[in-house]
Amino acid sequence: MKPAPIILVLFILSSCIPLRIAPTIKDDKVMLAKKFKRNLPREHAFIFEDPKEADEFYNFINAKYDLGYDLVDSNVPFSIEGNQYFLSFYETEIPTKTLNLVPIVIDAKLESDGHDPLLADAEFSRKGKWFLVLTVSDTAMNDCLSPNYKLRDTVVKYLRQLKAEYLNTHNYVEVLLKN
Repeated sequence: MKPAPIILVLFILSSCIPLRIAPTIKDDKVMLAKKFKRNLPREHAFIFEDPKEADEFYNFINAKYDLGYDLVDSNVPFSIEGNQYFLSFYETEIPTKTLNLVPIVIDAKLESDGHDPLLADAEFSRKGKWFLVLTVSDTAMNDCLSPNYKLRDTVVKYLRQLKAEYLNTHNYVEVLLKN
């Protein structure tokens, strides 16, 4: 028997098939939030990957704007050049999901022999990336990250500074001292 078909069969059986791949955002991205993930609002959003633990951004925003843990994730007021804006954010995970063929084949063989499957948990694997999705509106509830908004570049610049401050801050007491 030729080795090529055997190698091909072994390769197929030892592989995994990606069902969904989490996006990679190098720096940040401004796009429609609903296109990024279905359960997000239909507004433009400033999106970046969150390398920190869960609720770290929540604690950062609470400390930065001195909110006393009251309405931290929605309509947080801030101002840029005398204009009033409101920041809302969402922490969301997008998993990379793969189908592993070897456990499926082994479990199918065990079931055909009348045994219970052993590797049912290993048939799918998930490894997720966490993202922060920030939306900004003004006092008239306009989408400030929309391409048509006249001060969009100023708002995006502010959000980039906020992101840099968040990523570079390790102790949120530092944020209180900066304020």
